[in-house]
Amino acid sequence: MSEEMTKRPKILVYNTLTRRKEVFEPIHGNRVYMYVCGQTPYDDAHMGHAKNYVNYDVIVRWLRYRKYSVFYIQNITDIEDKIIRRANEKGISWQELVEFYTKRFFEDMEALKVKQNVNLYPKSSDYIPEIIEQIQELINKGYAYVVDDGTVYFNVPKFEDYTKLSGMKLEELKKHRIEPDPRKKSPLDFALWKAAKPGEPSWPSPWGPGRPGWHIEDTAMAITHFGPQFDIHGGATELIFPHHTNEIAQAEALTGKKPYVKYWLHVGVMNMKAEKMSKSIGNVITIREVLSKYDPEVVRLYLASTHYRKPVEFSWDDLELAKERLERLYTAMENLINLKEREELRPEDEELLKKIEENKKEFENSMDDDFNTPKAIAVLFEMAKEMNRFASDHDSINREIMEKVLSIYRELGSVLGILEEKPRKEAEIEFVENLIQIIVDIREELRKMKAYDISDRIREELRKTGIELQDTPEGPRWKFR
Repeated sequence: MSEEMTKRPKILVYNTLTRRKEVFEPIHGNRVYMYVCGQTPYDDAHMGHAKNYVNYDVIVRWLRYRKYSVFYIQNITDIEDKIIRRANEKGISWQELVEFYTKRFFEDMEALKVKQNVNLYPKSSDYIPEIIEQIQELINKGYAYVVDDGTVYFNVPKFEDYTKLSGMKLEELKKHRIEPDPRKKSPLDFALWKAAKPGEPSWPSPWGPGRPGWHIEDTAMAITHFGPQFDIHGGATELIFPHHTNEIAQAEALTGKKPYVKYWLHVGVMNMKAEKMSKSIGNVITIREVLSKYDPEVVRLYLASTHYRKPVEFSWDDLELAKERLERLYTAMENLINLKEREELRPEDEELLKKIEENKKEFENSMDDDFNTPKAIAVLFEMAKEMNRFASDHDSINREIMEKVLSIYRELGSVLGILEEKPRKEAEIEFVENLIQIIVDIREELRKMKAYDISDRIREELRKTGIELQDTPEGPRWKFR
């Protein structure tokens, strides 16, 4: 282990595979390879999706805060039964449907400040050659078989430890299979390649035209980019079986290397009236609907207020509460900014910084313990309380101390994707400075046109408002008097 790794604070992560918290130790030292099951774009993304992707975004932000180099893949499943059905219903091609809803999904993710932290969004349809190659290898190794129409099934009983991720018994799993086919060797067997049907997209293969099964798509994309083993695989808890269970079976049978993924992280689902929010059920609130009423940072605070592994019941009231809480966090920042700045350093300034730095340690400890965002948020409010108390008791603050305090506060908030906007006073100052610069630039253009009377008048009017303007060989310069 490198010296850098031994110095870095330990992060504990709950591994679904082992059902316990483990010290996070990436396979490749400082480099972290992370894959999260992404969107199936056949409709607008809903708040259940937002919970999933915001939760993983916070995890990625924290790993990067701890100086890990994270390569984060979130795939786009663009070959899937729901997409084909919806495209046929609308009378358009599956590609048109996918393109339309992928664009809208990216707009949602950009608004929620998620998209910029994902390194790659691979699409399943771009990996057909890799998928076919992997299926053929599984057939060669005896883990898969072809039936009469060219459909290829994975032979589940041949793979040992099939239940290691779900912890369920084989007999129990048989009840969950939704692909009855008398040609299967076992009810648990699942499709790697589906023979072509009328009205469905298909690609040529050694077994005849068809399309890939859902599970092999992710395995192909992950192994193509990360190799036979990587660090983190994520998704919602509903994917533990069958999707992630089948991914493990395919990958480990294919490569012979175990574990396929070192740490399996799963996010709790979002419920609506005690049922999982789902497009197939129809009990959804879209991200767009929520963002039409609330700022993205409000949504992020709302979603981070519950630990990522726990389910949450969607609530408009809780969103309203998150809005109020976010305003309180910003108000604390503004209260400090509104104090007079001074060069003199006083004991009370140092005491404030000391408390904020202690809070920072608490925040870090919370996030290092399986990304405990509720505790981390509580620490942010402790910091806000300290800042408010100082602003209430004093009329000025040392400039350097204020900058350090606000820098810590904002940096920690940014881990959650909040406190990244400018407080009102800072925004107002920036607006005024930009406006002055526009006036100065216009005056300079007037001087070049030799309209000296007007340019001199502008300088005089600026002087009356307290702005000193000087013409120098390098151009005009201005400052507040």
